[in-house]
Parts: sequence; C-alpha cells; structure tokens
Amino acid sequence: MSGDHSGILGYDSFHFVVENLDRSRKFYLENFDFKEVARAGDELVERSGQQSVVFGAGDVRVCVSTPLRQQSKASRYLQRHPAGVMSLSFRVKDLDATMSFLEKRGGTFLADPLEVKEGSARYRSVEIATPLGDVAFRFVERTGFEKFAPGFIDSGVGNAGQPKNIYGIKNIDHVTANGLTMQPIVAWYRDVLGFEPFWDISFHTKDVTTDKSGRANLQQAAQNRGSGLRSIVMWDPISHVKFATNEPLRPNYRDSQITKFVDDNGAAGIQHIAMAVDNIVWSIEELKRRGVEFMDTPKAYFQALPERLAKLGITNVTQEIAELERLQILVDGAEDKYMLQIFLREAKALHDDMRAGPFFYEVIQRCGDEGFGYGNFRALFESIERFQRTGSGKSA
Repeated sequence: MSGDHSGILGYDSFHFVVENLDRSRKFYLENFDFKEVARAGDELVERSGQQSVVFGAGDVRVCVSTPLRQQSKASRYLQRHPAGVMSLSFRVKDLDATMSFLEKRGGTFLADPLEVKEGSARYRSVEIATPLGDVAFRFVERTGFEKFAPGFIDSGVGNAGQPKNIYGIKNIDHVTANGLTMQPIVAWYRDVLGFEPFWDISFHTKDVTTDKSGRANLQQAAQNRGSGLRSIVMWDPISHVKFATNEPLRPNYRDSQITKFVDDNGAAGIQHIAMAVDNIVWSIEELKRRGVEFMDTPKAYFQALPERLAKLGITNVTQEIAELERLQILVDGAEDKYMLQIFLREAKALHDDMRAGPFFYEVIQRCGDEGFGYGNFRALFESIERFQRTGSGKSA
C-alpha cells in the first residue's frame, strides 16, 4: 500500500444495537431473507455483557447486539440513543500500514489493536473515534480468518462465503449520515481518511420568496412549512467506498427532517445504509409481499418522470414506468446511465416504537449510473418530511 492511501478494500460489516433482539431477528430472517451466520460464544457474551447475532446476505454482514448488563457497550449506547448503528467496519490489506496512515493524519485510536491467531489464520482490528457521536470506525485485517470475529461461533450457513438472498442483495452500496453541521464530518473524511469529494447537492422544498430587489424575504419564508438540506458525498476512489453527509438548511432549519433525525437519534449518526440488488422490481415486489413498508412517493413524481428522463438523456430504461410507479421505485441518472432506488420506512415507523430509532435501509440497483440523483434525493427528503408532518407519509 502506498503512503497516500488508507488501504481500505471495502466494507466488512456494521454493528447495530437494539433493545429487542427477537424483533430484529424476525426482521432480518423473515422479512429480509438474511441468514444467521454467527453468534457470540458464551465466553464473549459473559465478557462483553451483551448478546450478539450476525446476519448475512451476499457480502452484507450486520451484527446485532442487545445488552445483558448495564456496563456493556450496547447498554451505554442505548442510554444515550435509540437503536442504531454503533460502528462501521472496513476490510484493509495491512493494518499496520492503515494505522500509520491514520496516525499521521490525526486519527484518534480508541484502544490498542486486537490481534488473534487461530493456527495459520489471523484476525487484527483497531477502532477510531469519528465526528458521528458514538459511532466508531473499525479497520479489520483478515488472513485466512473466516469467522466473523474472535469470540464468535459460526451458525447456520456460517460467515464465510456469500449467503444467498432471494431478493438478490449483494453488498453495501453507500452509507449516509446526518448532522447539524457537516463540515467537521466532511473534513474528517478528507483529512483523516483521505477521501475525496464525489457529489453534492443543496435544495429547499419551498423556494424562498424574494422581494423586488431580489433579496430573500425570510419573514415570509419562515411561514412556509418546507425545509432544506445540503449533502456532500465523499469517496475513496480505490475501494469506491462512499459516505454521504446531510445537514439542514435555513429557513426553518429546526424543522428540517435532518434536524429531527439528530433530535430523535440523540446526536449525529448513521441515517441509512443502501444495499445493492440486481433486479429491484423483483426484490421490492417480494419485500412488499412480506409486509415490508416503504416511504411513499407522490403521484406528481411519476407524472413528471417521462419528461425528466428525456431532459436527463435517459432513453434506455428497461423497466416499465407503470411498474415502477406501482412499486414506488425512483429513477435517476444521466446520458443513458441510470439507477433505481427505494427507501424503507424508518425503523420507529416500521415497528411503531420510538426506541427503534430513525434509521432506515435503502435498496438500490445501478444501471451504469454511480451518482446519487438530484430528483431522487429530493423525493426522499420530501417523503420523510411528509411522514414526520402527517405520520403517514401519504401524498394528498
């Protein structure tokens, strides 16, 4: 690894903390067709004070933990937040080189690196603090180590390989975080991780009315119920790992759904994780058949879609627009490269429980376009805002 790169190879897993492990187990196994691939062994459970189960689909691994003792990491997280992502893990080629890279850039290590050998297999990892509140980033080097992590026991299909998923879930496409101000987060991605700008967007759901001089009429704008955001996507050009970060915009800064996320989460944090599939129409049809609920999109989005696709130069969408509208799947892109995506309801809405948290999943199929899409981004923002305002997300 050269000295000007972190050595990240891709996503390894993410660690989700919940109060109700049985509910999570049902969601992943029955609704999302994940397989149970590992669980914390008795010794690790006793030492950590928390029960942990790992679910897998394709290359996606989510470790779900619930506290058994107040002194556990899971318990401390839940004392400050509802259910949510406590850490993200990344595969690296050479942990020593990654640590040297991070240390030179001011990375804050949370402890000495962990190293475990089992015969010729070796597992090494280290965690660093992030500007996302209590979310840590872990860097993992695996040398022939097929278990999920030290102290975990394979169960079901086991951690190695790619557990088949009927929806075709393959891997993590990107991760999105919300904060009240994004610059410390974006600067950290750049200065500590060495990431580069990939995409950005800024908009408001209601235009600010201007007076005759062209200046914004903030008094009138303040009466509007809309709000706005700014988003910047940073990426690692080598591994293609991408992080999107959102912040609220004025007017009505405190009414923004980004602000509401931070309030509900108790701090900045991971808003959603996108999972890639090959056939999103099939995937969403089946997910809806299993009772999974998605954010609603107004009819106006699909009524304007043919004209918008023409302006974007997209003429090769193979999916039927009527089918996309029926399933509420969004389309965006440019110059005959497009993507299809849809967003699940927030966990608190899915489970009718505020302690389930404001996190949600995205399902995405890329057909040549690697961006994030202005139209879809705005449609998501407006959908969340409608839901927070009405409790249903339904368009009038």
